[in-house]
Amino acid sequence: MYFEEFEPGQSITSPARTITEADVVAFAALSGDWNAIHTDAVYAAQHFFGQRVAHGLLVMSVASGLAMRLGILEDTVLAFREIEGWKFSQPVFIGDTVRVRATVTETKAMARLGGGSVSLKIEVLNQEDNVVQRGTWSVLVKSRD
Repeated sequence: MYFEEFEPGQSITSPARTITEADVVAFAALSGDWNAIHTDAVYAAQHFFGQRVAHGLLVMSVASGLAMRLGILEDTVLAFREIEGWKFSQPVFIGDTVRVRATVTETKAMARLGGGSVSLKIEVLNQEDNVVQRGTWSVLVKSRD
């Protein structure tokens, strides 16, 4: 979608994606975060959540990919501008399935940049419809002309 097509209040939900053990291991290798709560099943079973927890930033990264699958940003996003107020409200476990609900909260024309800023309230939902992460993302979206 082009900047002119976004209106506050519009909402769309992405397809779902299951977080796998392979995702957690690959993210640990990429990020260097081998914390036992993510990677050691025996350790995690003996602690607060009782099982391994996916990295919060892994889930946020998956959310970014799911947001692109919404079909409203592909080929029109010029830049990812800002993340505000991001909250990790519930753990995501291996085997959980997440999706993204994006709601337009604000638009601001930026003609000199060839488009405008679109602010999106992002909610990451699990398979039980619980919000596990949330915040606001602002992206620069190009104009039609």
